[in-house]
Formats: sequence, structure tokens, C-alpha cells
Amino acid sequence: MAWHYRLVHRLLHFIEPAGTSRGVYTTRDAWYVVLSDDTGRYGVGECAPLPDLSCDAGPDYAERLEKVCQDFCATGSVDSSCPEESPSMRFGLETALLHYEKGSVRFYDTPFSRGEKDIPINGLVWMGNHEKMLERMKAKLAMGFKCLKFKIGGIDFESECDLLSRVRALYPEPCDLEIRLDANGSFSAENAMERLERLATFRPHSLEQPVRQGNWQLMAELCKNSPIPLALDEELIGVTGTRKKELVETIRPAYLVIKPSLHGGIRGMEEWIELAGKYGVGHWVTSALESNIGLNAIAQWLGREDPAMPQGLGTGQLFSDNCELMPASLRGAAMHCDPCAAEPNLASWLGLTGFMTKD
Repeated sequence: MAWHYRLVHRLLHFIEPAGTSRGVYTTRDAWYVVLSDDTGRYGVGECAPLPDLSCDAGPDYAERLEKVCQDFCATGSVDSSCPEESPSMRFGLETALLHYEKGSVRFYDTPFSRGEKDIPINGLVWMGNHEKMLERMKAKLAMGFKCLKFKIGGIDFESECDLLSRVRALYPEPCDLEIRLDANGSFSAENAMERLERLATFRPHSLEQPVRQGNWQLMAELCKNSPIPLALDEELIGVTGTRKKELVETIRPAYLVIKPSLHGGIRGMEEWIELAGKYGVGHWVTSALESNIGLNAIAQWLGREDPAMPQGLGTGQLFSDNCELMPASLRGAAMHCDPCAAEPNLASWLGLTGFMTKD
């Protein structure tokens, strides 16, 4: 069988600026890989690297992705055409292939894909000034979220503590509201433990990535002594092969927060999850600001896992120019798959012609 590909680039626009400790996103680039055969049957996958974060991001991304797609068409193998060191490209190829093979964006026959069971998610409170974060928190609570994730490190620490004290005043017990924190590496070696002890008074479920990735010994010391269970996120970026085991053995975190677009694609994610199980480390899966095409792909994969713990999926409401055709979308405080939604014609949404879906 002869493979063909097309790449479609889209510049997506955030409805509201997305603030992190690394900066504020107002737009983001996404490339959509369309794999097809001689009959016109096709599959679409999303490649969306995060600037200054993804290990495969860079000014020559489009050229490198072109080469990866050419290699795939020549070999028919994701493994030989796209190494784990290019996770966003790998995720795009893997999910385009799944879409092609299944003939549907519902990749698996699961209770989730049939609309029988939803995937619980955390409500993300983006960084902003104190009042903006308070406003966002109230909006998430009004939607029914029982697990809120706060990105911290973007404003002064005292204001963030004040915000968390207001949360706990409304919901004193962790069983009433689970609080997750994500420092995005914003703490220093000098203040990390002091801040962890202060934040522990708010009884959070966990805190992601207190310090910048790359200092395994410091992170191991923090994980050993922290009063809050610590999770690794950015620490997993670019770690492949036997170094995965070495990282988990060295740091011994409480959780891994796994993002397929950043951490090795679908296969890389599955390897991280298997490794976490061997070492008694918890995990949850998170999207990474993908459009609804990538978000749906992650949700469909998660539907096989039937997770009880809230996952870190996006809401599908980030972009003003998002793809609105996908069956997976936010319902209340969970991701729901509409069993009655028609199969989307993604080729049409991407402005392409000459393609057909599987009968």
C-alpha cells in the first residue's frame, strides 16, 4: 500500500491569554498531519509543540515534520520514521494512523466512546492577577468541579497563599474540594522547602514540578522531605530509553503527570505508565493545550483506562478558532463523548478535498 501525506498549519488564538511561569500564550501553532492511501481514505493527527518547553520545538519544526512524514510514507512505521525525541510529531503520526485504521475519531469501543461513562477532570485555574484568578476559581466551582488545579508562580507568593486560603475557607476539607498545585519549576533551591511547608497548610493533593527540571538530586531531596506529595511533569521531557527508569529510581516522586505531546507520544506515555506501576508511583494524563483534535485523541485513549482519579484534560474551550466537530467535549466537570454526534469530516475542516472516510 502506498502512503501519502499532507500537512496543514493553523495558528490558533486563545480566547483569554494563558499564563504560565514561563510566559503568557496568546496564540499557538498547530500542524495537522493527514495520512491517506490511494483510495482517499484518511486519518488526521495533531502536532502542536509548545515553544520553550517541547523538546522538539524550534524554528525548523515544519521542515523536520515534513521529513518525518516522508520517512513514514516510505517505511509505513512510526518507530522508524519518528523517534521518541520528537514527541509532538510522534503523537500526531500515531493518532493520524489510529484515525485511519479505525475509520473513526472514536478510536476504541469503550464505555466512554459509547457515551456511557465520562472521564472526570480537574478544573484549571490559570495564572493571572489575584482578582482574575479568584474570578476563574469561582467560575470553575460554579461549573461543579470538585478538583481544582492552580498554576502558581506567576504572581507574588503571598497573593497566591491568600487565594488558597479563600478556597479552603469555602471548602475546609480535602474531601469537599481537592486542590492540585503546579509550580511549573518556579521555586528555587533556596525557597522550595519553605514554600512547600507553607502550602501544606492548605492540604493540597499534590504539587507539580516545584523546581526547574534537570536537577535530579535536588528533586529527589524535595520528594523525600516534602510535606506535600510531589509530581513530575517537565522533568519527563526529553527523557527516553533506560533513563526513564533511572529518573524514577533516583527521584522517587509520588506522581507522574504524563502528556503524550511532550513525553514520547502514545507509546512513550504507555511506557511511563508501566514504569510508574512497577515503582508504586501514581499518575494521571494531561493534555498540553492541543486543539480539540488532539484533545479528543487523548480522551479516546483514556477511555480504555477508565480512570477514577480526575485527569488533566483541557476543556476544549481555549481557542476562538478551535475545531468544534469532535464528539468529546466538556460536560459539567467531566469529559463526555456524544454517542449521537456524526463522524466529523476533518479533511473538510482543514480545507482539503479528495478524501473519504471508512464506510
